[in-house]
Amino acid sequence: MGDQDKRQAVRLVDRIIEEVAAWPHVETNEHRFEGREFTLGPREVGHVHRWGIVDVPFTERLRDTLVEEGKTEEHHVVPESGWTTRYVEDDEDVEQAIWLLRLSYLYHVNNLKKTPAGAEKFEEIDVAEELAELDVSDQIRAAFERRGVMGS
Repeated sequence: MGDQDKRQAVRLVDRIIEEVAAWPHVETNEHRFEGREFTLGPREVGHVHRWGIVDVPFTERLRDTLVEEGKTEEHHVVPESGWTTRYVEDDEDVEQAIWLLRLSYLYHVNNLKKTPAGAEKFEEIDVAEELAELDVSDQIRAAFERRGVMGS
């Protein structure tokens, strides 16, 4: 990767970091391999690498659906896991990476809302409404519904 490509990758990744870091209750921390990770309490929503890679965890079933739908790829190092990898090379990739990270975020919020503390902490986040805004497929919506909650 040339210097100009590296600078472009850094700019694109910085846009992702800026967006995701602004979401309610998300913390950002250093991640190995020149990365930045996003967490929601003890749960990792995903992480980015400065050279233009975004890794996002899902259940294997949800990961399989996302790969089949062409939203992402299996993880570049551990493809047998639920992790996914999205390469970021242009504005469209930035939007898709943010979409994947938001989906992961909502999945964790949906699960955390099952706890008394989570129900209060994430009260303002309407998972069902946000999934509609993301225009997810029926298969993706079903993955959330299997986990319960799905309301405001």
